[in-house]
Amino acid sequence: MNKFMTHGGKTARHIIQKALVQSRYELLEPEAKEFIETFGISATRHIVTSSRADAIQAATSIGYPVVLKIVSPDISHKTDVGGVKLGIKDDEGVRSAYDEIIRSVKKRQPDARIDGILVQEMATPSTEVIIGGLRDPQFGPAVMFGLGGIFVEIFKDVSFRIAPVEEYEALNMIHDIKGAKVFKGFRGREAADISALTQTIVRVSDIMVSIEEIKEIDLNPVLVYPKGLKAVDARIILCQL
Repeated sequence: MNKFMTHGGKTARHIIQKALVQSRYELLEPEAKEFIETFGISATRHIVTSSRADAIQAATSIGYPVVLKIVSPDISHKTDVGGVKLGIKDDEGVRSAYDEIIRSVKKRQPDARIDGILVQEMATPSTEVIIGGLRDPQFGPAVMFGLGGIFVEIFKDVSFRIAPVEEYEALNMIHDIKGAKVFKGFRGREAADISALTQTIVRVSDIMVSIEEIKEIDLNPVLVYPKGLKAVDARIILCQL
């Protein structure tokens, strides 16, 4: 069945159409996370807020510690404008971080539109990976996997496949990278959930094949646990037709 015939597919279509109607070709982070969740990819819990009081209420609902992030269609790299605060442990910390983010963004990028502040759970640290999708002009949709966070830029230890990708191909992608040993567990750490990783790669492949409007998907970092995983950050770029 075509994914757009399911409830999740309709939600995904609505998210894309909303962005295109507003002449936006990059989904806001909460939109990107809602989008991947409709396809069964787990993301960190989050709530978009529009005031300090809302942010405190959201943090209490999610549970401390939390992360605060700016939500703006004009800001792609949030840390560059002071738009991210990590490890906030209490109500006073939320209040202070909220004000600091707004003040910093207005100072560094005064023309940026601010849609709110994202309150997000502070995920438990674990092995970081990147899972991505891209639409190549020559080869069409493809998927990418590698070690995530800062390591993807330092080591460039990644593997690629042309989509669609089956589970066995996704598993091969994981084993293809030089750092694959980290998923087996070391120094007392448990092995990573390889099954969850392979399924997520396949789901990104499915998205790239099914939805022609998507140019790029960047899930980085994705934290992989002994059971399950969570996308901490999600970036989705749309094609400009």
